[in-house]
Amino acid sequence: MKEPRSIAIRKRARGAVVAAATAATLALAPVTAAFADPGEPVYASVDQPGPALSVPQNLLAGSLECTANVSNASRDVVLLIPGTTLTPDANFDGNWFQALDALNWPYCSVSLPEDAMNDIQVTAEYIVNAIRQIRETSGRKVDLLGFSQGGLAPRFALRFWPDARAMVDDYVALGATNHGSLTVDGMCAAGCAPALQQQRYNSAFTQATNSHQETFAGISYTDIYSHTDQFVTPNLNESGTTSLHGGGGSITNVALQDVCPLNAADHLATGTYDPVAYALAVDALSHDGPADPARVPASTCTKLLMPGVSPMTFPGKYVNLWNTVLAQLVAYPHVGSEPTLKPYVYAQP
Repeated sequence: MKEPRSIAIRKRARGAVVAAATAATLALAPVTAAFADPGEPVYASVDQPGPALSVPQNLLAGSLECTANVSNASRDVVLLIPGTTLTPDANFDGNWFQALDALNWPYCSVSLPEDAMNDIQVTAEYIVNAIRQIRETSGRKVDLLGFSQGGLAPRFALRFWPDARAMVDDYVALGATNHGSLTVDGMCAAGCAPALQQQRYNSAFTQATNSHQETFAGISYTDIYSHTDQFVTPNLNESGTTSLHGGGGSITNVALQDVCPLNAADHLATGTYDPVAYALAVDALSHDGPADPARVPASTCTKLLMPGVSPMTFPGKYVNLWNTVLAQLVAYPHVGSEPTLKPYVYAQP
């Protein structure tokens, strides 16, 4: 039985998000030929104002769920962003929700349209709205904590909605597909979901996300990855797909094996239960600047599960999580190419 979270206010409107996401995507469909030559794109400057949000406001508002202590937050608010195929509950209930409750930290989660399987450009609007709403409600800055696509999508939001940058203090990514993934290239050889097409290695979407500069001043970036991640590849060192370089942000790129050499966490473990990933993330969120691996206690390497994970219920929940991921990957409608980039991605004439 799921334990109650007494401080949480759950306002789920997931059904409405799913029902309207396809219509919202179609409404946002662009014609980009007038803005750039596909062979030599001229991307928007990093200070070009972001477009108005086109997703209906009721869907944006219904996607955000926050704990009661967000309204009187005494510290920055954590925004949890799930990975591809996952809802916030599937990704974070039984691990991060309970861990943050135990710390009494204020946090929110955002439900992404169609479980983050459709166009990430539309998904980014949900994240922009979440950042703005949390800032308005709490008066505090936002700490972004995302898994997989949940690390990539907020970077697209920060790249093309510059106003959101001043509202963010920390960005913490767990196994993020920041430059795409060669494994996803293989998964998409015969077609795959739109969001997966956008996470192919050096896709048009990731090139746009990383255009001009990968980080921004005033934000601390902690990019956590695993050498044994089977889905986000290559990730064997700091030149891998998750790591970020350049720009004005303070950056820590760190492998789980840099802290605990025998760690063997795969992709899903990194984003759901790995104690080293948790320790690095909490270190980043507890200090000025990004994570410092030297502050992680050596005893972390002897632990099997992060705080918040029940050893009694973990095996069953983890099997169910894998079943959810695999079912979504198979069942979601496949397309042969990634969604066209929106006009605002390019420099305006």
